[in-house]
Amino acid sequence: MNIADMAMSTSPWLCGEGDYAESVISSRVRLARNLAGFPFAHRAKPEELREALTVSRQALEGANTLKTADFMLMSDLGDLDRQFLVERHLISQEHAEKSAARAVVVGDNEMLSVMINEEDHLRLQSIRSGFQVMEAWRIVNRLDDEIDKQVEYAFSYEWGYLSACPTNTGTGVRASMLVHLPALVHTGQIDKVLHGISQMGLAVRGFYGEGSEVMGNLFQISNRTALGTSEIDIVQSLEKVVKQVLDYEGKAREILLRDARSQIEDKVWRAYGILKYCRKVAHREVMSLTSAVRLGLCLKMVDSISVVGLNSMVFKSQPAHLQKRFGRQMGPSERDVVRADTVRKVLAEEEAKTGTG
Repeated sequence: MNIADMAMSTSPWLCGEGDYAESVISSRVRLARNLAGFPFAHRAKPEELREALTVSRQALEGANTLKTADFMLMSDLGDLDRQFLVERHLISQEHAEKSAARAVVVGDNEMLSVMINEEDHLRLQSIRSGFQVMEAWRIVNRLDDEIDKQVEYAFSYEWGYLSACPTNTGTGVRASMLVHLPALVHTGQIDKVLHGISQMGLAVRGFYGEGSEVMGNLFQISNRTALGTSEIDIVQSLEKVVKQVLDYEGKAREILLRDARSQIEDKVWRAYGILKYCRKVAHREVMSLTSAVRLGLCLKMVDSISVVGLNSMVFKSQPAHLQKRFGRQMGPSERDVVRADTVRKVLAEEEAKTGTG
């Protein structure tokens, strides 16, 4: 599937399946790997980067898990295509900004992908809907084993897998979940919970991962280091902490229903009304409005839109997604108009499915 095809569809990992799917948007596991005998990407000369790219591509083409995957050279992609892949959560912003001797491999369902020559020579990624981080680990571990049979990784018996960033040295595992926590925000408990997450050795990032800001009350929770514990322990620790956070979120929702039901209902239906009738809307506002409606869905106040519909609305309204979907570049003002039309159509489709509206 090429980028044009992707732009006309919603990523399968936004399907709303898996446990806690109303609150956990996605689970992701990423592995950092480097090739033995090559300098790390940020220290490599251009010819060394090109050679690492060639070796990596050959290894990935030999992996059964990626038999039908698409290989894309970053230098062949325009700025808009690269930003689209960032919005799709398939590459990082850093990878999008450095095109020389860099590539991305995307599996046919977008649930498995590999960045080549980002911070490390290889960044293997598996992403799943809902609370399925262990399944994401199993899939990406299988791909890792297939590649390991074809190339030699940079590995130390004392330190484990070597990485350009010390926090990835060891197992090289970065497991994360994208979690919706509106009630903790509304009740003023979020800072306390985030502090607790940090005390347990985990990190909290924004919607697009490291270096990005939180939007729509969506928080990415992940392990901070990969050294000194096993891959399974890292994944299980994340599962345990996220379940605790979801428990806190559930209790905060009970407080809102008990003490501020009318205010929450008003917030939810105002947001729904804006999404249904808006004629011009910014992406940040869509993130905020869909957060309110998602909360209403979880609290059984709204039944005319699904988790899948909300996920689709969020991703289709992103700037690069809009421009790729309509096949032209647009300025911010035009994007806001087209975004509003897109949001209204998604909501109308959802209402038609449920017989509401």
